[in-house]
Amino acid sequence: MSSKAATGRTTASPLRVAPIDLRRRLDPSTLPFETTAEVEPLATLIGQPRVKDAIDFGIEVSGFGYNLFLAGAPGSGRAETIRDYLAKLAPSRPAAEDWVYVHNFDQPQRPHAIQMPPGRGRQLAADMDELIVAARRHVGTVFESEGYEERREKALVEVGHERDTVLAGMRRFAAEHGFRLEATPTGLVAVPVLGDRPLTPDDIRLLTPERQAEVERNGVLVQDAVVAGLRHLHQLDREAAERVRRLDREVATFAIDPLLQTLRERYQTLPDVLAHLERVRADIADNVYEFRPRTGDPTPAAPPWEATASEERTGRYRVNVFVDNGGLAGAPVIFEPNPTYYNLLGRVEYRGVLGTVVTDFRQVRAGALHRANGGFLILEVADVLRSPMAWDALKRALRARELRIESLGEQLSATPTTSLAPDPIPLGAKVVLIGTTALFHGLHAVDDDFGELFKVKVDFAPDMDWSDDHVRSYAAFISRHVQQAGLRHFDRGAVARVVEQGARLRDNQRKLSTRLMEVADLVTEASFWAGKAGREVVRAEDVQEAIARRDGRSNLVEERLQELVTEGTIRIQTEGQRVGQVNGLEVLELGDYRFGLPSRVTARVSMGRGSVESIEREIDLSGPIHSKGFLILTGYLAGQYGQEWPLALRATLTFEQSYEGVDGDSASSTELYALLSALADLPLTQEIAVTGSVDQHGEVQAVGAVTDKIEGFFRACRAKGPTGRQGVAIPATNVPNLMLSDEVVRAVQEERFHVWALQTIDEGLELLTGVPAGERQEDGTYPPDTVHRRVQDRLRHYAERLNAFAQPDGRQSPHGPELPHATR
Repeated sequence: MSSKAATGRTTASPLRVAPIDLRRRLDPSTLPFETTAEVEPLATLIGQPRVKDAIDFGIEVSGFGYNLFLAGAPGSGRAETIRDYLAKLAPSRPAAEDWVYVHNFDQPQRPHAIQMPPGRGRQLAADMDELIVAARRHVGTVFESEGYEERREKALVEVGHERDTVLAGMRRFAAEHGFRLEATPTGLVAVPVLGDRPLTPDDIRLLTPERQAEVERNGVLVQDAVVAGLRHLHQLDREAAERVRRLDREVATFAIDPLLQTLRERYQTLPDVLAHLERVRADIADNVYEFRPRTGDPTPAAPPWEATASEERTGRYRVNVFVDNGGLAGAPVIFEPNPTYYNLLGRVEYRGVLGTVVTDFRQVRAGALHRANGGFLILEVADVLRSPMAWDALKRALRARELRIESLGEQLSATPTTSLAPDPIPLGAKVVLIGTTALFHGLHAVDDDFGELFKVKVDFAPDMDWSDDHVRSYAAFISRHVQQAGLRHFDRGAVARVVEQGARLRDNQRKLSTRLMEVADLVTEASFWAGKAGREVVRAEDVQEAIARRDGRSNLVEERLQELVTEGTIRIQTEGQRVGQVNGLEVLELGDYRFGLPSRVTARVSMGRGSVESIEREIDLSGPIHSKGFLILTGYLAGQYGQEWPLALRATLTFEQSYEGVDGDSASSTELYALLSALADLPLTQEIAVTGSVDQHGEVQAVGAVTDKIEGFFRACRAKGPTGRQGVAIPATNVPNLMLSDEVVRAVQEERFHVWALQTIDEGLELLTGVPAGERQEDGTYPPDTVHRRVQDRLRHYAERLNAFAQPDGRQSPHGPELPHATR
């Protein structure tokens, strides 16, 4: 290897990234305030222009299925944004109507739904309660009056006279035929008499046969007359009862008509209410006994079950205020945190009465869709999907544009059950679902109804441009959160540090994170640490303390792995040179924490039949993206070295001491460096870790989490001992993604650590070996003493040797190497 590499040629490479490019900084002096106390709190959404346009469209359009789906990452402010937006919009929208359920006198199991202006439902319920109390009082007074008794007696006198006449005629007929009628517990009985003395059976047997026959004949006649008379009496009793009922209805109607007239005038513009009042009037008249004083009516000393019975008797005249919008100014905005089937669609409850459970229209309860009717309903889609039957019920309601209250038991039971079936209510609510972008695409793919019912996608971007306007918006957001949470205000340095952290969250010097929940948490914690330091205003060091403390609460796994690296349990070399070995970089994500860690990639080569194998891929420890990157690597080999000679090699590559699955193509360039080192028999410096994917033409491509990868290798070098020549080579296209920590930037400034930017594999080879990569000449070969020439010579040697083995006499074929067919 060239001495240049060993003596530090790599650190002076023109590929080196300047310290100023390792992190974008915000100069606090450019901020036009001293503290956030001078900043107007944020009042609108920031960095999401398409979101506002989409929400405006979705709210205003009235066609079928134009419900909204707010898609984005958790913490991006979706719920807060839509709530704030709708809270401001709702007062300008038409007020939602009230809905009440009332008893259906024709079909009690199908309660009637009545729509009313806001606030009138509650008023109607109170009026009906007062009506019941007043009806009891008025009806009781009327039925206890002398006038009622006189009319009742008069109504029964004529029937009584006719009844007496019928009874007298029956007795007379019996007497004429030698019988007397006697009243018994079982009715009237005809008894034969002789004079005034009743005849016993023994007396009848002493009579002559002719006389016995006569008594028997007369007995039949008398009995027929008695039956006919009793039938007439029953008819008269029914007539008397009907006269009393007509009188009672008339009296009851007279008593309650003045009360109902007041209600008719009050609700004269609501025909459904008027129709219900007429049905109540008719039912009270038909069931006036429920209002008349009787033994057992509740008194102050009456047992509780008597009051319960009285309530049950008159409960059907009450009103169930199903949805009450009387207290709202404008349209309702409902957020349902637990969108179960019943919480969305409503339910029928049961109550205990005298030792049993019963239900009626008063037990019908509204769901979130009912309460949001005429307004907006906000739901977390993941919660809806987790609740059995809720998603299908929501779609069914939106598709039918009506709300039906149905029991899950009825739908799932194999046998029909009896329950209430309240009138359906028309649905006119906008439903807003909140979920991730992946969930949006997944529902579109598997649910045919989803695209029809949720036509408006509101896509929350994970970031926004780092611009002066958005920096001011960050400051306004901090000001709002400080005021809302009662925190300490931030000086301009602290605001600048929060802005820089917003860029670090996105791994991008040109973007700021829109996951404002994370920013709000940082603001809260920085205020806490400022308080611990005795400061009234938060400074930049407090923000940095909050970041460090948060990492310290989550980095236990990282510390343990770094200890294993330091101890040598996990073998990572940060000094010296090795053939076929290079330091790669991996990223581990543990929920709320992500960190980089070096990984040793090795390659071994031998003569073979053109196979390049990834050990992880062979044992199914690699994901599809890693497998793709590995196959691209083999494509590069074929294009670079397989034009004149077949690739007569066998190579194996692996991530050493890796026992879990690997995925991603960010190590494909790393694997290629290790393979080329093994083929060229050139050592690679272990002081440089590399990352980047590679295409088939040898160009290095961008990867993710490059900041974490650099810092991970920096910590490993710091722990094992810095040499001043250590660093990381990254794709040149990743330079704008760098937001390195202050510690790493200082180390680069002091030339204790380095970062290089690569565009091609050739640049990386020269950096890692100190040997020129070499450019292909016109004859297809590479110049001597270059990496590619050494690889080309090794591959040609393999091909010649393999061809020699293939000839019977051991001689090479004049037509070049002819490799035997591979057998499997």
